[in-house]
This record gives sequence, C-alpha cells and structure tokens, in this order.
Amino acid sequence: MIVPNLLLIAGTGIKSGKTTIACRIIEQFSNLNITAIKISPHFHVTTLGLNIIYEEEGYAIYKETNSDATKDTSRMLHSGASKVYFAKVLDDRLLYVFNRIRDLVPEGAPIICESPALRNFIEPGVFVIMSSETTRTRKDISRYLTLPHLHFKYEELNRTTSIPIGFENGGWRLI
Repeated sequence: MIVPNLLLIAGTGIKSGKTTIACRIIEQFSNLNITAIKISPHFHVTTLGLNIIYEEEGYAIYKETNSDATKDTSRMLHSGASKVYFAKVLDDRLLYVFNRIRDLVPEGAPIICESPALRNFIEPGVFVIMSSETTRTRKDISRYLTLPHLHFKYEELNRTTSIPIGFENGGWRLI
C-alpha cells in the first residue's frame, strides 16, 4: 500500500535519533499542521498526558496532550505537531491500528510516524533511517536498507541546517 503523505522513520536501535529527526522535520515544516505518530510493540505503563482513544485486545491508541514532558510523544507535540498519537500494538494488528489512526487525520494531511515494522506493509512518500555510533542496543534493519530511503547519522544531524525533503501535492518527497 502506497501512502504518499506518510514520512516513516526507522532506526538502528534505541537512541539512534528517530524522535530527534521527527522533531526537526516538524519544526522545519511548522506551517503544515503535521500529525505525528509513535508506534511501539512494547506495552509500557501509560504516562500522564496520554488520553485513551481506542483500546482492544492487542492494541491501544492514545492522543498526547502533554507538551512539557521529556517522553518522545511530548517532544513531538512541543516541536509543533498539530496532533500526536501513541499506539501500543502487537505486530499482527499493526496495519489495522495505523489505519485507525489515519482515520483521525484529514485526507492528504502530512503524517510523520516512528515505526520500523510499518515499512513491511506500507510504501511511504519518504522513508528515513536513523543510525548512531553510540547505540548500544542494535536492531537488525538490514532488510530495509535495500528499500529507497534517506539515511542520517544522529551525530551528523546537528550539522544539518535542513532536512532535504519537501511536502507538496499531498506527499512527502526527497529534494
């Protein structure tokens, strides 16, 4: 399934810069009313500011309302996302949950999503892979490296003034 208004972010592990680049892109395109989504297969304890929207067996979807915390979804909201959703979901419900969230977003509106596994089902307008020299917990994302993508190293991100992407005619694109 092709979703041109989706910018999808994957990373080589924890602290590889996924949320940092998402926030940079949200700030860079602050005029676009971006919806940000973070999807996790881990069922963490729900934190203050996450309001439940849907919850069924195998998944839960929340809307972030707290822009003052240090958690990833709060950082996205603080960076200027118009709405931020967080989903805890088992892999067998991933596409279903993503589509439930898409139903909450205006047709063609820009979406930024952190979810490596979603790339197994969707071809986004732009696919960003983040890596870091200091990541201790490494994920094997080698199968995604053969797909069209933009690769950033976390250590180089601070030296980059703007991310070479654009959004026009309802879709993300590389510049």
